[in-house]
Amino acid sequence: MSRPRIVIVGAGFAGYRTARTLSRLTRHQADIVLLNPTDYFLYLPLLPQVAAGILEPRRVSVSLSGTLPRVRLVLGEADGIDLDGRTVHYTDPEGGEGTLRYDRLVLAAGSVNKLLPIPGVAEHAHGFRGLPEALYLRDHVTRQVELAAAADDRAECAARCTFVVVGAGYTGTEVAAHGQMYTDAQVRRHPMRTGMRPRWMLLDVAERVLPEMDERLSRTAERVLRQRGVDVRMGTSVKEATHDGVLLTDGTTVDTRTLVWCVGVRPDPLVESLGLPMERGRLLVDPYLQVPGRPELFACGDVAAVPDLTKPGQYTPMTAQHAWRHGKVCAENVAASLGIGGQRRAYRHRDMGFVVDLGGAKAAANPLGVPMSGPAAGAVTRGYHLAAMPGNRVRVAADWLLDAVLPRQAVQLGLVRSWSVPLESASPEVARVPGRPDAGPAGSAGSAGGPGRTEPAEGRQGGEPAKARPGEEPAKSQPDGESAKSQPGGEPAKGQPGGEPAESRPGGEPAKAQPGGEPARKHPGRPGADGASGKRHRTSESARPRPAHAPGTSRKAAEPSAAPKPSTGARRSEAPGGTRSSGGTRSSGRTRSPGAPAPTRSAGPPADPGPEPPPNQPPPGPDIAPGPVKRTDGPAVEGDS
Repeated sequence: MSRPRIVIVGAGFAGYRTARTLSRLTRHQADIVLLNPTDYFLYLPLLPQVAAGILEPRRVSVSLSGTLPRVRLVLGEADGIDLDGRTVHYTDPEGGEGTLRYDRLVLAAGSVNKLLPIPGVAEHAHGFRGLPEALYLRDHVTRQVELAAAADDRAECAARCTFVVVGAGYTGTEVAAHGQMYTDAQVRRHPMRTGMRPRWMLLDVAERVLPEMDERLSRTAERVLRQRGVDVRMGTSVKEATHDGVLLTDGTTVDTRTLVWCVGVRPDPLVESLGLPMERGRLLVDPYLQVPGRPELFACGDVAAVPDLTKPGQYTPMTAQHAWRHGKVCAENVAASLGIGGQRRAYRHRDMGFVVDLGGAKAAANPLGVPMSGPAAGAVTRGYHLAAMPGNRVRVAADWLLDAVLPRQAVQLGLVRSWSVPLESASPEVARVPGRPDAGPAGSAGSAGGPGRTEPAEGRQGGEPAKARPGEEPAKSQPDGESAKSQPGGEPAKGQPGGEPAESRPGGEPAKAQPGGEPARKHPGRPGADGASGKRHRTSESARPRPAHAPGTSRKAAEPSAAPKPSTGARRSEAPGGTRSSGGTRSSGRTRSPGAPAPTRSAGPPADPGPEPPPNQPPPGPDIAPGPVKRTDGPAVEGDS
């Protein structure tokens, strides 16, 4: 007789603990399959230290295959579950599709960024839920400080070195605390104008910092932040976000190029498609983490509304503390349901306290209810993290030691661009790449820009570029020399302020006059200056017919941008016993109709370009991003990104 198969969807705090415990309990008596978009478990509580340059990304990434013996890892995102047929449909990282049969299914898909209906936030803010977002923020902050140090205009310098963090929970507080220390260290080596210093702002509609924690710890955290120079504003949030800054609810306008969104999280949208009873977006389960009426279905972590037996009528909060312990109880109950374990038991948890790392030797903690601050709290906080991490402890401790004795390396790696980490993403742990079905404005999660924009998240002066669909060429219009990509099927306009003419036709060569002296991008048949990226653009461009244009003329837009997707969700956190939001990794909530072709990662145009044009019709003109879009260095120009 074949062994029963247990499928676990998601490898966050809950999913990872479930898989690890089942691996120990079953001992080859069941097949355990873990479905996850990445091959690592992300220890979210230390993510702010990655953004601040203290820890390297792999320090907080624990290998799944290396730490989960007897567990089969399947890379992919679940996009459909057949409860009656007991199958899970998924899409792998290269666009292929597959199906997993199960006898027991554990849903531990975690959570995604929560987006509020505030104008401009989807276009100009970035979340903080995964490694791509942390790496992007690290590069972006480094670049803004360097550009501010070189700026001649005092107002531009002040705007570039102003950083706004929305949400004073665990994540936002730690990001602001570590960010202020990181930028202060940078300006010691890149002095700015006399009297100017990087400015970090922390906003929240709550009455105090860390409203979920004990009031004494809240006062400690706020005191440390203010001593460091962080501008803490409670009872205040963002009313509108623009290219140049943000308008606050108190009527204040803040010039900035950086908006970090740490407002909260929502459960992964995958569970909404099951048609089962829900509680505020979470799947209702009994105290044994089992879905009523579905003995083969279990849920834990952020996607599960688990009754809190210590507080009748309430559900356990969406924190890493609970998710980690959900995983252990869920694994024991799954094994018991298959008759290969002990007796099942209900989930009951006693609060062990909280820790918040404020950078350096400062922290706020209340282990076992004992409030602590200063270096003692810092030692407890780091000791807790080392004990809680399932791997990489020596490497993390070594990075902390090196950070204490050596200066931080403030460099831009350029690995993650702004368009790769849109705030409206159903998969924040995976950076968008060209060719993915959901990448860019036409995709499900990549369309943070909305109508009239080609850049999903940052279109500010000095910001990161928006990317085109596969097969396009970039338009250079950013003041710091970074590219903005046009809409599918066309080429960007070249005539923006800054003296940049339009690109010439095939056989010609575009003239470039961008700040920073970037060389001209070549056309098909000529050696390009782009490396591999340029090769991809040349290949796709050569296959596209174009009308003849005189060199130096600009192009007109012919196609509107795609509409944005509904918002998905931001990150919460907690530690000892309460590290941070349990989401970890997730599975996609996207669904695909039966029989639809599998997506592909090809860099070329889509396989089905749509209906053919009528006979004798001249080829269409190239497309550019619709405009006008507001600039910070001159008047609005048609097609300017």
